[in-house]
Amino acid sequence: MKFYNRENELALLSRADKLKKKHGIMTMLLGRRRVGKTALVLQPFSSQKVVYLFVSKKSESLLCEEFSEEIEAKLALTIHGEIRTFESLFAYLLDVAKNQSFTLIVDEFQEFYKINPSIYSTIQKLWDANKAESKIHFITCGSVYSLMKKIFEDKKEPLFGRVDFKIDLKPFKVRVLKEILQDNHAYTPQNLLDFYVLTGGVAKYIELFVLYESFTFESMIDEILSPNSLFIEEGKNRLIEEFGKEYGTYFSVLSLIASSKTSRSEIESILEKNISGHLNRLEHDYHIIKSIKPIGAKPTTKVQKYEIVDNFLAFWFRFIYKYSSIVEAEAYDRLKEIIYRDFSTFKGRFLEKLFIELFKESQRYTQIGNYWERGNKNEIDIVAVDEIEKKLLLCEVKLSKKRLNYEELVRKSTKLIEKYKGYAVEYRLLSVEDVDNV
Repeated sequence: MKFYNRENELALLSRADKLKKKHGIMTMLLGRRRVGKTALVLQPFSSQKVVYLFVSKKSESLLCEEFSEEIEAKLALTIHGEIRTFESLFAYLLDVAKNQSFTLIVDEFQEFYKINPSIYSTIQKLWDANKAESKIHFITCGSVYSLMKKIFEDKKEPLFGRVDFKIDLKPFKVRVLKEILQDNHAYTPQNLLDFYVLTGGVAKYIELFVLYESFTFESMIDEILSPNSLFIEEGKNRLIEEFGKEYGTYFSVLSLIASSKTSRSEIESILEKNISGHLNRLEHDYHIIKSIKPIGAKPTTKVQKYEIVDNFLAFWFRFIYKYSSIVEAEAYDRLKEIIYRDFSTFKGRFLEKLFIELFKESQRYTQIGNYWERGNKNEIDIVAVDEIEKKLLLCEVKLSKKRLNYEELVRKSTKLIEKYKGYAVEYRLLSVEDVDNV
């Protein structure tokens, strides 16, 4: 698959790389697994040599042996003697960088926590001592969000304040998904919505669907539920390391959110326990959910809902984790029947989310969100505010045009409009067919 998008990230990496001729530069690249971090850093943004080191689950001495071979091959050097510690290896690289400029990429940087946590103090000590003379661009990549944030942004940690550039790599935006479908002669508004729901813009999922030429809903579901599919265990593989021993409670919370139990009170009534701490960590430490407040509400309002940020994770918790007994029994045809039965209801709110992303990409509005009143009354699917031109856009979104109701939308907006006196109000009815007209 060709390399899509990422122009801004490549420009930042190129800029950082050019600065290394003055002194050592450190860049942190953060992003969930399979979002395309490795593909990004291996793009040719540097005119100098690049050393790529992957921190796998091995002993420190075995890793150093593996790293030494890579360094010799990429920098055309001969390392005399045996290097058994990362401290010695990093000191050697910083010394080499005083005479030749190169880029050092360390992937899955957070894995040093399991191998030898003191490595981070070692890096800090050596970096501070050699940065001024070493012409090196040191890129650290990590996929465990909570650990990478702790390593670089916790004031108590040795690498706090050492990063010069930071990239938080996000999934592809809707316009890129549309481009990919068009390049594969598979674009329709319906295919775009299904592609958006089932990939969430994550590069690895997209790569697999492109490889298998699966662009329709049915063909994508066939791949997701095929024997030995990576999708089936994806939620566990991604999140258990993040959550640790408490993953069961977190998974229960996420499963309920994916099943439209989106308020704290609903979740707590089902789990019969206080989950405020779990919700806070899911949002602020792990960045897996986000809280949504009605547009125009006061910052202190307690009226809020939660949604899973990652589209595929929402699908995984709604259909794969929820029906894990069917998955264990390998009754995939039965699970397909359930997905076919319930998917339209499930993806309805993702059509809202898709339109919101398209409105954001248009950059015509200063605020975009949802609106509802206490008790989930008078819900308006999309509210877009232009505070500069004093315009207010109110949208109802449905999968089927037949279910759209203009009069009902106007009626539900009465209280909201009162908060935006003097604004020109526009009402729009949106269905799947309208994704090309935003």
